[in-house]
Amino acid sequence: MNDVSDQTKERSADAEGLFGRPTADIGAGYRVLARKYRPRTFAELIGQDAMVRTLKNAFEQKRIAQAYLLTGVRGVGKTTTARILARALNYEPPAGNGGPTLDMPGFGRHCEAIMESRHVDVIEMDAASHNSVDDIRQINEAVRYSPVTARYKVYILDEVHMLSGAAFNALLKTLEEPPPHVKFIFATTEVRKVPVTVLSRCQRFDLKRVEAEAIVQHLAAIGAKENVKAEPEALAILARAAEGSVRDALSLFDQAIAHGGAEVKAEEVRALLGLADRARVIDLFEALMKGDLAAALAEFRAQYDAGADPAVILTDLAEFTHLLTRFKVVPSTAEDRSLVEAERVRGRELAAALSIRTLSRAWQMLSKGIGEVSASGKPMQAGEMVLVRLAYAADLPTPEEALRQLGDEGAGEAVAAGAPRSPDSGPRLARTAEGGSTRPRAMPQSAPEPEAVAPAAPPLARLEDVAALAAAKRDLKIKDAVERMLRLVRMEEGRLEVAMVEGSPANVAGELGSRLTEWTGRRWVVVVSREAGGPTLEEVAKAAREARKRDVRADPIVEAVLKRFPGAEIVAVHPPADAGGREAEAGEPELPIEPEEER
Repeated sequence: MNDVSDQTKERSADAEGLFGRPTADIGAGYRVLARKYRPRTFAELIGQDAMVRTLKNAFEQKRIAQAYLLTGVRGVGKTTTARILARALNYEPPAGNGGPTLDMPGFGRHCEAIMESRHVDVIEMDAASHNSVDDIRQINEAVRYSPVTARYKVYILDEVHMLSGAAFNALLKTLEEPPPHVKFIFATTEVRKVPVTVLSRCQRFDLKRVEAEAIVQHLAAIGAKENVKAEPEALAILARAAEGSVRDALSLFDQAIAHGGAEVKAEEVRALLGLADRARVIDLFEALMKGDLAAALAEFRAQYDAGADPAVILTDLAEFTHLLTRFKVVPSTAEDRSLVEAERVRGRELAAALSIRTLSRAWQMLSKGIGEVSASGKPMQAGEMVLVRLAYAADLPTPEEALRQLGDEGAGEAVAAGAPRSPDSGPRLARTAEGGSTRPRAMPQSAPEPEAVAPAAPPLARLEDVAALAAAKRDLKIKDAVERMLRLVRMEEGRLEVAMVEGSPANVAGELGSRLTEWTGRRWVVVVSREAGGPTLEEVAKAAREARKRDVRADPIVEAVLKRFPGAEIVAVHPPADAGGREAEAGEPELPIEPEEER
């Protein structure tokens, strides 16, 4: 008898578990935040106002579609929206009566069962595991029967793009002409994989990524309900890491609460996510922009030793570069609540000191470097090489500065290409006296963009002037047309009268008039005359070349050479010096002559 009593006590002790309570109760009452705070009405659904407004108007006007397609990235609320929509379709107050509505003040007769996925008339099916044609045939057979208790029989197919081609084909007829008591709701993250024949039979809603500011407010409200103290910067980090997914944000928030013991701090969140401190990222960026490579490599190594991944560090640098670019283009970006204080204050200073060209160059190098680091077997070394390239590139002058230096030094001085500039030659950010990279000592404003001063249009008195202007404007089409298709009849200021070569396009005159008006700033009219006109510029140039050849052939020396080499022919004649005094290149014959058989 005592043995039986002892065994009973042992089983009782085992049931109590290690912490003095039954093991079945450990964690049994806890629900993760993503499930506990799942929206139950459209009013609780955040970030999808356009869809909610469209559905509300449709329900009020009794324009309820037969099928809905919800698409978007993970965690934006596709399945939750499908359940709320099924609840709205079958909403029935506890007192009875009612109809489909989005105004659901409380739970009706079917609401709780629908939201818990256990209602007999609301069938949820995972298309990833039920993707065969036999599964769709079962649906086609079941839709013939009326709902048991609800108003509509609703089929929710999650990840519908996973259905096979035969399954989609089997669904088409039922989807196009379903019984009046059946509604379909599809959810997918890959809407491009859904056949257009299915898309055309559904009312589509694209659920957008939720903005970071809305996620921050949502997390703050949940933290207040859970009695959790969370730093605003920590919530901003979580919202940015979620990338628009509310479910991801809640999962990370849940993990951060467990990590911090009901107190969420920014430093602990960074350690949890393996992120670098935003202030340290800015320090690294400043060191790179100043060309202080030693400080940049030291900071990079320190962040790596603290647990940050090299690819993540470069990604943070790229994100900060993008943020500075937005500061310059859209200054109101600095008011975003998801930004930390260091990004607002120091970001504004850096954006004012750096030019768009410098930021664009940094973005391109970082984007390429992230791929190199991710694919490298030694990411730390690859990341350091990316920083070396970025630091040296940041220390190079911009095109405007290079031109200005050339003008100051004179055309005869040689400029060493690619040599890093000295601290006195105007670095991108002013170096500190110690050579450090914590903060710029002086934040010079970026050089204003030089205003383009339109040169005075040259006078046009000949057809050659028109061709030269087209060449200067790099319009080769107009230049070719002027040289080959136009015969000058007469020309005066603002008016050009020409004859067209046979076979020329009819729109040449009108296009030339438009270009001349644009280039000169004066109105020009190009008229096609019936007169013959003079020769084209191409014919004039050809005649000139032939004349030079005849003149050269008459020279006694050339004549003797031609007789000495039977069959030789003069191909071209190059003058010994052009108008600028440039002599012929060394080894370039003034009278190029080659035997006929070698041509």
